[in-house]
Amino acid sequence: MKLNKREKYYICSAAGFICLFVLIQFVFSPVLDQRVRNKRMLQAKAKTLKEIVGLKAEYDSITKRVELSSVRFKKRKKGFTLFSFLDELAGKAGIKGHITYMKPSKVEQKDSPYTISQVEMKLQALTLKQVTDYLYMVETSKNIVLVKRISISKAGRQKEFIDAVLQVETFNFR
Repeated sequence: MKLNKREKYYICSAAGFICLFVLIQFVFSPVLDQRVRNKRMLQAKAKTLKEIVGLKAEYDSITKRVELSSVRFKKRKKGFTLFSFLDELAGKAGIKGHITYMKPSKVEQKDSPYTISQVEMKLQALTLKQVTDYLYMVETSKNIVLVKRISISKAGRQKEFIDAVLQVETFNFR
């Protein structure tokens, strides 16, 4: 095959173009695609790692609270009952005479070593300061006692006195 210079130039150019196309299509493109996939995968793994670190911190926090609660449970007096505790605090707060009723109850938890002890109590003709002092004593005790619900209303026609119904609860070992 005898080709002139111009035809050889076109064939070399076409062969170069085909080689360049094949090189780009089958060598560079997969490498670049792999880099993009690796970058996306790295971002996804970084996000997953960040979530795992957050969950680990949350787990550690919950574990510390469980340990603290366990220590507090162990420090409770033997034979602790919520009813007697609230009655004792009412005596200390000077509101024992204002208690209309105290109704204790227990709720058994399925598949748990704990029971929930609750006491509903009604207090009548108290000042706001007396109620807040009593609530403070209940909530800040080291016996893991909390006020679950409270209802406050005016005590008759007297503006300075209020009535309150409290629902207080704690956990006990079975």
